[in-house]
Amino acid sequence: MVNIKSKKLLNENRSIVVALSGGIDSVVLLHYLHNNFENKIRAAHCNHHLSVHCNEWDKFCSELCKSMDIEYISIDIFLDNASNLEEIARKKRYKSLSSVLQQNEILCTAHHMDDQAETILLQLLRGSGVAGLSSMPIEKKLGKGLLLRPFIDVPKSQIINYAAKHKLQWIEDDSNLDKSIRRNFLRLEVIPKLSKIYSELSTSLSRSARHQSQALKLIEDLALIDINKKQLIDNDKRLDIGKISELEDYRIINIIRYHLRSIDFMAPSEKIMEQIMGLLLAKEDAKPLVCWGSFEVRRYKNQLYFIDSSKEQVNNSCPFYEKLKDLPNFSIRYRHEGQRIKFHNKSHSQSLKKIFQEANIPPWERDNIRMYYINNELKAIERIGEVS
Repeated sequence: MVNIKSKKLLNENRSIVVALSGGIDSVVLLHYLHNNFENKIRAAHCNHHLSVHCNEWDKFCSELCKSMDIEYISIDIFLDNASNLEEIARKKRYKSLSSVLQQNEILCTAHHMDDQAETILLQLLRGSGVAGLSSMPIEKKLGKGLLLRPFIDVPKSQIINYAAKHKLQWIEDDSNLDKSIRRNFLRLEVIPKLSKIYSELSTSLSRSARHQSQALKLIEDLALIDINKKQLIDNDKRLDIGKISELEDYRIINIIRYHLRSIDFMAPSEKIMEQIMGLLLAKEDAKPLVCWGSFEVRRYKNQLYFIDSSKEQVNNSCPFYEKLKDLPNFSIRYRHEGQRIKFHNKSHSQSLKKIFQEANIPPWERDNIRMYYINNELKAIERIGEVS
């Protein structure tokens, strides 16, 4: 049922995690891998808590794995109401599954040829570019391991036949019949009608996705050539505006889209992309901002900063903190309006704002800069240095 590439990866004796929803596709995948490969297999189920039946599905998956002597893990995912709920759910699901992957482990999902056809039609109707139309790759890096879609070239009919042959049981997600969901509408209404005219519809669309995937690799190679040749992106993932502005607009857009994908940002719409391009033309001392979802692109001086506000900001190790933390009456404080600082090697005080500017610390980060005190006397400032 799987292609040569999938067999090669699955035969590398790496542990496998099956993303198990309890539907027919993932149940067949679990059964097939368990029966055909000797790898150590475990299953992970994501409970989105969106259906009244979610706990029943969790129980079904747990009992199925118990009957097959397969290790099982259930992951709770809680979602806020949002207009792009499906996209947010997808990102959280993969993030959660990525977090349980061990080194070199393979996460297998049950996406098949018909899923690929639905995806490319959805992306086409959204006006997506090459990255969107390349749809779902058979493999990609994920966390510490690899994401693999062994059934991506397998038609749904073959999965149904397999389930019938082996007398498998599965659950039906009632939301799959909700035609207000665009993917369901395509699957239930549009694709059956198109298939009457185009008998090999799913095969043809999957072939188009492969062509787009090859084209995507080419334009990503071009982006990397431009990035490396001009050293456009630093170690903190910031983009040099002065250097990138020397390129033609279409290459700039290609670089920015590539960079956003590489740091796992949601793909921006054409309108958002135009706004990001507008940041390149802003004055050097401007502080413009472009937002979509939890993602932000900011300009400070001659650089673009890329920020995911949904991620917890982790304080990097600070040598001044390590030096002072164990001293008596140690405390951490943050700046206040109009604060002035006098360094021990300076004859006069300076405004803290000017100190931050000279250290190239952008305005939105300054309120979180830690200031270290001993006996109420300022001794050092994170990312700046010792005061006295």
